[in-house]
Amino acid sequence: MAESMIDIHVEDLKRVELVRVSGRIDSSNAAEFDNVLKEVASRKHNVVLEMSGVDYISSAGLRAIVALLRECKKARGDVRLANPSERVVEVLALAGLDSLFGVYENEAAAVGSF
Repeated sequence: MAESMIDIHVEDLKRVELVRVSGRIDSSNAAEFDNVLKEVASRKHNVVLEMSGVDYISSAGLRAIVALLRECKKARGDVRLANPSERVVEVLALAGLDSLFGVYENEAAAVGSF
């Protein structure tokens, strides 16, 4: 099996870090994803994750976004999801984590919510 591909782009906006993620977040790249999120949390405490292009997220990927949320909340910030794919919504619900994140239908709405 080929190594899973993940594409992560970080954009620094005025009040928010916007992180666009696409591809598969699994055990082969969850550490990379986690490292990017830790770097983002060290700069800003309000983060929008745009996840419309994520077709798979493993428990390791979920741990990374929950760890990001924890770090942001410590600094009175928050993490919001913009247009998450059906798969991301499904996995968050199955894990009982869907109530932890504000979900918005697009980037503009999520960024504007801060």
